[in-house]
Amino acid sequence: MLLFRVNISLFFALIFFGCSLDDNQDNSTLKVFKYNEPGGILWLDPAKMTKYEDFLVSQQLFNGLVGLDDSLQLTPSVATSWKVSEDGKTYTFYLREDVCFHPSSLLDKESIWVKAEDVAYSFNRIIDPNTASPGKYIFNAVLDYPNGIVVVDDYTLEINLKSPQPSFIYQLCLPYGSIVPSEVVDFYKEDFSQHVIGTGPFKLNKWKKDVKLILAKNDLYFETDLNGKKLPFIDAVSVTFINDKNQEYINFSSGKLDMISGLDEDGKDILLTRDGNLKEEFKTQFYLQKQPWLNTDYIGILVDDSINRQTKNPLANQKLRNAIGYSIDRKKLVKYLRNGIGFPAENGFIPLGMPGFEYYKIDGYQFDLHKAKSLLKDIDGLNNIRITLSATEQYKTLCEYLQNQIQQLGFTVDIAIYTSSSLRQRVANFEACFYRKSWVADFPEPVNYFQLFYSGNFYPENGYNYYRFHNNYYDSLYVKALAEQDEFARYELYKQMQQIIHDNAPVIPLFYAETIRFYRKNIVGVGSNSMNMLALKSVKILDN
Repeated sequence: MLLFRVNISLFFALIFFGCSLDDNQDNSTLKVFKYNEPGGILWLDPAKMTKYEDFLVSQQLFNGLVGLDDSLQLTPSVATSWKVSEDGKTYTFYLREDVCFHPSSLLDKESIWVKAEDVAYSFNRIIDPNTASPGKYIFNAVLDYPNGIVVVDDYTLEINLKSPQPSFIYQLCLPYGSIVPSEVVDFYKEDFSQHVIGTGPFKLNKWKKDVKLILAKNDLYFETDLNGKKLPFIDAVSVTFINDKNQEYINFSSGKLDMISGLDEDGKDILLTRDGNLKEEFKTQFYLQKQPWLNTDYIGILVDDSINRQTKNPLANQKLRNAIGYSIDRKKLVKYLRNGIGFPAENGFIPLGMPGFEYYKIDGYQFDLHKAKSLLKDIDGLNNIRITLSATEQYKTLCEYLQNQIQQLGFTVDIAIYTSSSLRQRVANFEACFYRKSWVADFPEPVNYFQLFYSGNFYPENGYNYYRFHNNYYDSLYVKALAEQDEFARYELYKQMQQIIHDNAPVIPLFYAETIRFYRKNIVGVGSNSMNMLALKSVKILDN
């Protein structure tokens, strides 16, 4: 350790203001990974991040105490190890002693080293209401200052919870668990996002919003690969922000981009077979990477008739909601509308890819038109029923498919198309009671999804229960599951909760999403997982 510190002190002066990538310089010999982000990036400050696109970049710039590997298993990061007390309320983290921040003129040769006080500062900054961080919720279970986050010594941190919460450590993997230097944050204040300093494998080189982002290799990064070679392997990451998916594809096929992810309607037909595989003619240039994504696409239903703005709402009838669920052929939906990308959501609301899925999956909605119609046999005036399915333009084709499927039950389904902001507003104001939606997990724990149906989380007062679903037994299971430390006992509770959601149908799951990324053949070593994250620290760019 002493030798390392001596070496870094000599090295520090050499790289302090170096490693700048300039568009006017000849960077042709550099290994630069290039991708496009059509959705843009709003924030580089991890305390402010809300968008998935921001989350991808945070993984390159920052580290937390712990991380997630490609199998969604917890791995050490800045913390080498940790322990949890028997009562599940105290987490003790033991930090590495060789982690330093990216070079900055605001950090000296002592403050550049990450210590427990930096972690405490970073977490308390998220908790501080003046920061107005959307990630404050991940520390809701932590005791109030000064008893919650305790610096034991330079390399030991203790976090004390009000009650056991097994999902807590997974939430520390979010950007809000990133470690930042107080000296830099306090100097730049609200402008920290333009001058971010972290500990990640790459450091900020330049960022012009909606034009280009360049991250340079962090030569001081602490991690190595399995063979002991220092990471990262590439020199830089370049991100463009082209909105036009057709232009994005042209840039990818011509070699100006190394990766594209996701496809529009035209793109999937160009590149993919009906079964979701890369077409043969592209296999010499590209390869396709697919895996389950913790993202469930579904129909949301406002089930609280007392708040529903529609009079005589037919969706207040539970049997009608169940019938709709059984009337949809999800296998055809995935095959023909999505070119085989995704999985029919036939095992409950929690998506495939979530750890423990096999233990709490249920027999959910499988296409059975006879069963669906039998649920409606006692409903009078069925042919007079009219419901409206709301969605955005992007999902119009999906809605037309759902419309045709549901109308086999003998009543009318209309489609209403809105802009994204208008639809969000209508759902928030309880003006849309039957709408297409998706829910992406923030962290790999089913409580991400179960929180949506807890009556203590009614929107807008306390959470994201837009459906205003209330079931006393479900609530009791949810509260018990939050504190249950035994994994398999928790899974049993989850299975019961899945069944209640299915039986009462405040949502109708459609499909579990699947990530798709296309890479050029000379790109190897990209890490990813079912959170759809992008790990570039181990990427190699081979010579063509």
